Amino acid sequence: MLSSPRPADAGLAAHDRLYRSLRQQIMHGEIGPGQALTLRGLAKTYGVSMTPAREALRRLAAEGALTLSSSGRVTTPDLTNERIEELASLRALIETELASRALPRAHMALIERLQAINMANAEAAVKRDPVAYIRTNLEFHRTLYLRAQAPAMLAVAETVWLQLGPTMRALYSRLSRSEPPQHHRMIIAALKAGDEPALRLAVRTDVTQGLRHLTG
Repeated sequence: MLSSPRPADAGLAAHDRLYRSLRQQIMHGEIGPGQALTLRGLAKTYGVSMTPAREALRRLAAEGALTLSSSGRVTTPDLTNERIEELASLRALIETELASRALPRAHMALIERLQAINMANAEAAVKRDPVAYIRTNLEFHRTLYLRAQAPAMLAVAETVWLQLGPTMRALYSRLSRSEPPQHHRMIIAALKAGDEPALRLAVRTDVTQGLRHLTG
């Protein structure tokens, strides 16, 4: 017979649930840059005590998804141009390598899956749905990079996506995009052709071009 969860176990589960939910919201741009979060508000929204809310915020702050001021104020990051350029450069370095490693395993089933995701991305663009647009955009990249079989490298890429999530929301609002990135089609074409240089160029351009609109 299984014993009932100890209080500490219940607290851990609440913390992890809140962490995962907030992490997804931040990564997908559901929360804009510079938005304040409060322990009391989070605890009330998620029906948890202050302790798991505090631990979830600390964990996200450690990943760079949130900023903690000296006064204890918690906000999503409002990135400087220099920080945006740094993170864009990281994306270019890491994601071109992930794509290159994925190429030998890019069979037709994967390409068809990427095409389907890109169609969903196009639908989100037409509907002007920023959260769905960012979510399907990241799903496109993650689906490809999983084929690289480089989990540590993918984890680093996801941390960068997490830090950029609110900024990507701001970028989407500025561009008012109504069509999917053309570079996704270039990525798919390079995968079909088995063309590694073209693939690396398409990925590098895709992950950096949009962010230049925020720093230009």
